[in-house]
Amino acid sequence: MKSKFHKISLFLFVASMGFLGLILGALVTHSTEGKAEATDRYSDLQMFTKVLNLVEQHYVEEVDTKKLIYGGIKGMLASLDPHTNFLPPDIFSEFKVETTGEFGGIGIEISVQDDILTVISPIDDTPAFKAGIKAGDKIVEIEGKSTKGMTLAEAVEKMRGKRGSPASITIWREGFAAPKKYSIAREIIKVKSIKYTDLKDGYGYIRITSFIEHTGEDLKGAIEKHEKSGKTKGLIVDLRNNAGGLLDQAIEVCNTFINDGIIVSTIGRNKKDKDVVYAHKNGARTDFPIIVLMNEYSASASEIVAGALQDHKRAVIMGTRSFGKGSVQSVVELGDGAGLKLTVARYYTPSGRSIQAQGIEPDIHLDPVDMEAYQKSIIHRKALREADMENHLSNDTVITEQPEEKKTVAASAADEFWKKEKITEKEAKAKAEADDAKLTPAERLVKKDFQVAEALNYLKAGTLIHTDPASSSSPDDKVEQKPLAKPSFKKASQTDAS
Repeated sequence: MKSKFHKISLFLFVASMGFLGLILGALVTHSTEGKAEATDRYSDLQMFTKVLNLVEQHYVEEVDTKKLIYGGIKGMLASLDPHTNFLPPDIFSEFKVETTGEFGGIGIEISVQDDILTVISPIDDTPAFKAGIKAGDKIVEIEGKSTKGMTLAEAVEKMRGKRGSPASITIWREGFAAPKKYSIAREIIKVKSIKYTDLKDGYGYIRITSFIEHTGEDLKGAIEKHEKSGKTKGLIVDLRNNAGGLLDQAIEVCNTFINDGIIVSTIGRNKKDKDVVYAHKNGARTDFPIIVLMNEYSASASEIVAGALQDHKRAVIMGTRSFGKGSVQSVVELGDGAGLKLTVARYYTPSGRSIQAQGIEPDIHLDPVDMEAYQKSIIHRKALREADMENHLSNDTVITEQPEEKKTVAASAADEFWKKEKITEKEAKAKAEADDAKLTPAERLVKKDFQVAEALNYLKAGTLIHTDPASSSSPDDKVEQKPLAKPSFKKASQTDAS
């Protein structure tokens, strides 16, 4: 399958003559639409140039003409959707660097929600993550300047900088009495998009933090690493707080688990022109069940993956409804080093669903839970069982404790009860931290993350996925996935998207 998706232009975020050249290009492109329309557009262009000339000649102070033209372009694009942006040369340069997974900044992914600059996710182990910035935080100021009306590109530019230099952002969070100012030292942000944890007994956990260069390759590497310890019985793929990234990498992730049929299609202004991406048949893994975790901050490329796996019945989607960014941006490099990120199409899941402003609905709705509160809410009680009854028959297949040992245990439990009365809150916290330090990465993950714990339980039980083509009644059985019937899309060449 041939692909025209270029790496730089395949960015789905929170996705030489400047303005004059763009308008004149539009006039040429649409010349067949009629002479009257061309005349009207030329009149509008004359109005723009007339205002520009008046400002240059009569404004009270000297003006920067390029700055005025850039401002005019930004104003024009501001009337479109929030993912269409003009990228001046310095911002466009940073934009191209960002897709490689290394850049200078504080480490957050952002979007505009309800006209407010919003944190989609702090990137793990970055300055913002360590400072306590959370998904859903509203950024109301950057460097003391209000973010009202600020574009994504401008916000990114202000938060980028040299390593060690401070970045000042003011955050509003539900529960705050007032906005809180954070001063965060910038670092070189190196994004590792794949994070793997062995959950033991054949089960694995893979978190995809973003879709950058080599994400698909690194995912396959994580699966290979997992299988060094034995056959894979089930996999948890975590897309929570993943704001998206490169479309070609989202496709590669899908190809890892889907061996036939449509992965994603895009439809632009011309509804008859559909560009379709099909799965290849080169070694897709269909021999174990998958649960995909997502939440309201799973966006764009994450939704492509979740939607494809859901439509193909290759995975059970668990969590909360996703963000709902179903548009495709094409990135065009302009003559003076600037760039244009333009929304050119909507994308659709294999069954033909558009998730624009709707999101992906999970198969199993599961809200996040405060695990500390959850642990406190568990009722621990001592129940009388057969083994506690006097003269009970022993189990002839297992070794049971001796009565003397039971008494010792009972006494120890009683002693522990009275000791707890004397333990201070500080001592209890220290003990909890010491106990936590003894946990393995898998134990800590399951203990701290309710949704991961529940996903693992569902994988082990198999009650909700045993009828799926990807599941198996026996760990040693290998069942091939049945491809989803193809919707009535025509196969078309692919176009660049971001």
